[in-house]
Amino acid sequence: MSTKMTVMRKVSKRPAVSKDRKKTPKEIPVSKSLLIVDSGKPSKVKRSYWLRAFRSTSDYPKSTIRNGKWLIFALREQIDEIWEKVKATLEAGKLGNSAKVSTALPNPNSMDRRKHVICVYTCDGEDVADVRRIRESLREIGIVNKIPYKTDRATLEGKYQKSGSKRISLYYE
Repeated sequence: MSTKMTVMRKVSKRPAVSKDRKKTPKEIPVSKSLLIVDSGKPSKVKRSYWLRAFRSTSDYPKSTIRNGKWLIFALREQIDEIWEKVKATLEAGKLGNSAKVSTALPNPNSMDRRKHVICVYTCDGEDVADVRRIRESLREIGIVNKIPYKTDRATLEGKYQKSGSKRISLYYE
């Protein structure tokens, strides 16, 4: 099993073109961004804000409107190694359905440009057993400091520390 790697980037009006100059279906629209099949080290990638990994099996429940993510913050010097561990654990079926990591491209929502964030998604923030199971799997790969769990609803509502929001996390373990 392998995880699929994709990169998020802004929509381009120009289609992807292969070497033989034919249009190729490498881009799949997702809201205002495109998912581009790619790989790379988060500390080096500057063409997109995010690299993504997806579970290669479909044995995890579909996301609900209450989904969310564990947020792992790390310095640029550590992020590539941590990301590789998260991807391997995701591939082994010990996490949720997907994860993403911020890249070296400066993000306007970032509090500290020297740090990256990895988001490890769960299907339902109210499914405490699943949320805690995933947190325990992260501890097993060395993520032992307390980390926050944020709902996607909070993200969609624009709740970020940088913008002055308080008590954003649903859990902090």
